[in-house]
Amino acid sequence: MNSIIENLITRRSIRKFKKEIPSDEVLEEICKAGSYAPSGMNSQECKIVLIKNKNIISELSKLNAKYLWSTHPEHADPFYGAPVIAIVFADTTIKTYLQDGSLVMGNLMNAAHALNVGSCWIHRAKEMFEDEIGKAYLKQWGLDEKLEGIGVCILGYSDMVLPAPPPRKENFIITVN
Repeated sequence: MNSIIENLITRRSIRKFKKEIPSDEVLEEICKAGSYAPSGMNSQECKIVLIKNKNIISELSKLNAKYLWSTHPEHADPFYGAPVIAIVFADTTIKTYLQDGSLVMGNLMNAAHALNVGSCWIHRAKEMFEDEIGKAYLKQWGLDEKLEGIGVCILGYSDMVLPAPPPRKENFIITVN
């Protein structure tokens, strides 16, 4: 099987991480892959904010949890102790912003897996950065409020055994000749 296809098939969402932080070179390579995601009319309007600061990650995790519908204790840290997060933002004035940002998230997760780094898409980035705390971070990072949070990609070395890919549901692919 082609190694790229195999990477796409074997990637899994990781929710348990070692404390070790991937090197700057590895993180840069993952983010570079994210920056090469397709975008409508090659607008390249998305932004990735890469965070390694434990205090900021902790504060953003609490902010994310504020919008978490579940009250289960296992979701006390919606970032699952990941040592690094990459937040993807997209410019809402671009018609394809949601699709563009989603493609960036996909590239980040697939690149991470290719480099033996675990990842998971964490939702509620939109709500986080509509919040006053989130807006303050946008301002601190020099980002415009017209940007919308698309997702938080948590990153780190997996501390779990990757499960086998579950079988695909029937009729997932419909071929029309």
